[in-house]
Amino acid sequence: MAIVNSIFTWIMKKRMHQIELFIKYPHDVQEEWFQTLISSAQHTEWGKEYDYSSIYTQKQYKERVPLQNYDTLKPYIERMLKGEHNVLWPSEIKWFAKSSGTTSDRSKFIPVSEESLEECHYKGGKDLLSLYCNNRPDARIFTGKCLVLGGSHQINQLNSESSYGDLSAVLIKNLPFWAEFYRTPEMSITLMDNFEEKVEKMARATIDVNVTNISGVPTWNIVLAKRILEITGKNNLLEVWPNLELYFHGAVNFRPYRDQFKKLIPSDDMYYLETYNASEGFFGIQDLPDSEEMLLMLDYGIYYEFLPMERFGEENPETLGLDQVELNKNYAIIISTNAGLWRYMIGDTVKFTSLSPYRIQITGRTKHFINAFGEELIIDNAEKALDKACHETGAVIRDYTAGPIYFQGDEAGGHEWIIEFEKHPEHVEQFTDIMDQTLREVNSDYDAKRFKDMALRRPLVHVAPQGTFYTWMKNRGKLGGQHKVPRLANERIYLDDILKLLSR
Repeated sequence: MAIVNSIFTWIMKKRMHQIELFIKYPHDVQEEWFQTLISSAQHTEWGKEYDYSSIYTQKQYKERVPLQNYDTLKPYIERMLKGEHNVLWPSEIKWFAKSSGTTSDRSKFIPVSEESLEECHYKGGKDLLSLYCNNRPDARIFTGKCLVLGGSHQINQLNSESSYGDLSAVLIKNLPFWAEFYRTPEMSITLMDNFEEKVEKMARATIDVNVTNISGVPTWNIVLAKRILEITGKNNLLEVWPNLELYFHGAVNFRPYRDQFKKLIPSDDMYYLETYNASEGFFGIQDLPDSEEMLLMLDYGIYYEFLPMERFGEENPETLGLDQVELNKNYAIIISTNAGLWRYMIGDTVKFTSLSPYRIQITGRTKHFINAFGEELIIDNAEKALDKACHETGAVIRDYTAGPIYFQGDEAGGHEWIIEFEKHPEHVEQFTDIMDQTLREVNSDYDAKRFKDMALRRPLVHVAPQGTFYTWMKNRGKLGGQHKVPRLANERIYLDDILKLLSR
């Protein structure tokens, strides 16, 4: 296995030259992909509707094609689900990534073309290995297997020739043979629909495997890890898998989970690598060790635009190209892809932490914030405040959600939080004060509304018993896969639902 590991590591490092090219010539690469996408789709129904054959510049494209979201593309996607071809993209679409998102209970079916599988998702998978092997020359991940806690898939009942499932399930189902060889457990377990049964079978199937790396959403990997420790009677995962060296994570901010993983994997040599891989595309990879920013991947068949959040909600807002963005500003991401998503708002917001090369941090969701009183609280603010409160009180958070308390009579409004702790703070009131003060420091609008409690009073924090969020997600049929606990909401739908559960 050592020879195989050396060969694979060498192959992965060869990609670094191409990564360095798009870092050096980012705008040229984006222009090239823009022209390729427009040219490829000019004879599709969508391309004819917007006369792609006469679009030559990015400016023309922005003027002619309106911004899209899932609801505006839904009629086209539904036809593709029924088996129609050449609607949004010229090649046949056989797979759809099913996503309920974090702001709506409706299912979304995102088209996944052969091109997006090969040129985007799988290329991203190979690149994260390339970057890891480049950063850690002594990597030995190919001497063992990668444990993947994936989603489930099923045949599309509207069209027997296509299938849908969580993105992870779509990717696993289409993996090349060499990647499948290095994955564990077997596919029949990985793609099981019943999450609790899947965790049990995965735990028992992998405890005797030489697992060197893990991939998946932190929330559900913690559930699996704890079950493995229960079965084996071990104290931590290194006692089960002594060669474990790498964890690929994404989908949610890792900061609240870091202390839990340090307890599960007590090693300073454990490498954590963040990825930004959504149903709509693979966008970013952490290219620097011990960093909270990701390199924006520019040669995956995606053309990017960025909408300043202060213009979000305008009827025809002007978007910015990569050459126009600024540091530390909040932008909504707009993408055009090799799966037929055109000027599509994916719902995520980012800020640029570097312009050479282009590196980003995810700051939240376009609909995942609290702004009931003009405070414009985003996830990035919340995570920083919780992180500081945990650091100063010794607490560890397992999950949380928050929403507004509306004005009642003469009382000011406020924010209500439900927090489930892995390790409780000694004094919840102290924890709340530190969180509140940090929010005031990182968000001037929040600070202004908190002045003398005139518009916002001190946050109200409920400490939820362990297992609350797991039970709530289970009741909603949202265990495992890409499902995530909604962190912030501008209404009380999640809060009231969980508080009702707690009252029982």
